[in-house]
Amino acid sequence: MEEYLPDIYQKSIYTIDYAKLFNRGIKCLLFDLDNTIVPPYSNELSKKTKDLFTSLKQKGFKIIIFTNSPQIRLKKFKSFFAVDGVSSAFKPFTGKLKKLLKEYGYTEAEVAIIGDQLMTDIKVGNKVGITTILVNPVSKSDFVLTKIHRFSERRKMKKLRDHDLFWQGRYYD
Repeated sequence: MEEYLPDIYQKSIYTIDYAKLFNRGIKCLLFDLDNTIVPPYSNELSKKTKDLFTSLKQKGFKIIIFTNSPQIRLKKFKSFFAVDGVSSAFKPFTGKLKKLLKEYGYTEAEVAIIGDQLMTDIKVGNKVGITTILVNPVSKSDFVLTKIHRFSERRKMKKLRDHDLFWQGRYYD
């Protein structure tokens, strides 16, 4: 059950205390794309997000979009935000995340993953041992497979709540 428990839970990518992460030794931030940065099916290129990523890079963070979406979807966002990206990550499987750590030369203690799903983003991060940050989805819309995950996610959240480990809407860092 603890593989679904995020280290940090915040309302959105804009409410995370990045200074605190930096002070903890985090050097690399992995952002999920769909429903973390943009709504699913959207190609919206947000200036607010671009400004956030620019600010984070200026503070010394490496920003990487780490998504299950295909390269064709990722390419536009990667270019606009001027960040690196990994497509078809197959979260919650750990292969691509472990490969990323090795390629970039980061230890588990230096990386955080930020996403909207317990079943993929939080689970893969916890399996590898990096800092996990859950944010609320930016949209009520979801891809079909994600809808299935949301059903399982609600059951996991209830178990976590029953053990007083996690309460949806009770943010912490």
